[in-house]
Amino acid sequence: MKVADAEGTDQQGVRSVQRALDILTLLTAERPIVTIREFVEATGLAKTTVIRLVSTLEQAGLLWATTGGYMAGPGLWRWAHLAQRSWELPPETQRGMRDLAARQRETVNVYVVRDVYRVCIAQQESPQPLRHVVHVGDELPLWAGATAKVLLRDANPALLDRIARGSPYGPNHVRRLREWIDEAAVRGFAVSHGEREEGLSAVAAPILGRSGAVVAALSLSGPTLRFTESRVDEFAAELRRITRELSERGFDHPLGMPL
Repeated sequence: MKVADAEGTDQQGVRSVQRALDILTLLTAERPIVTIREFVEATGLAKTTVIRLVSTLEQAGLLWATTGGYMAGPGLWRWAHLAQRSWELPPETQRGMRDLAARQRETVNVYVVRDVYRVCIAQQESPQPLRHVVHVGDELPLWAGATAKVLLRDANPALLDRIARGSPYGPNHVRRLREWIDEAAVRGFAVSHGEREEGLSAVAAPILGRSGAVVAALSLSGPTLRFTESRVDEFAAELRRITRELSERGFDHPLGMPL
């Protein structure tokens, strides 16, 4: 096979995988069953292509034909179990997050970076009725927010440029991003008030791995009206204490050590 032919085959294979993933991502908690017609309309692919991909996914157990369309197949259980084992907090860490949320009465989150997003991998909700809630697995942008400022400490210029271009402020936002990141690195924590969502504030501190690089961020978030200057100072002090203890123990996986 010629090099050009091989490259074309590889590209076609990658495209097929991406299309299959696009089909799977259409299944959500709000829409657990999707019809062939809905797959076609959402993906823009030809019906014959969709039927072929759906058939392949069904044979692999990733989709399951049912009345009214297709639902998640039993083959996904294996992946779900693997993801749970890889990312679920150990019991002692869960207790630590519950204690922190109870003491400070604000929502506690742990985030990691995935491309141009920060992903929530653990949360303990505030005990107060008015509180900030992000679901585990949610992806949030990195162009603003206290957590982003600490997570991006070791980011390369190319990533920062991509994040800025995808922000509401355009490419020039990269300068502000760098200012925020440098300030957070000096202070050891970051604060945000209404940067991503009006009325929402957060304080975050970095968790370092064995190499000294930032591997995760621990944050407290909630309504801005409760994040007074004195409370922010208190939140920052406790977050820095906890993350410093975690970092001093040394670890590479953000869920591998207790809080």
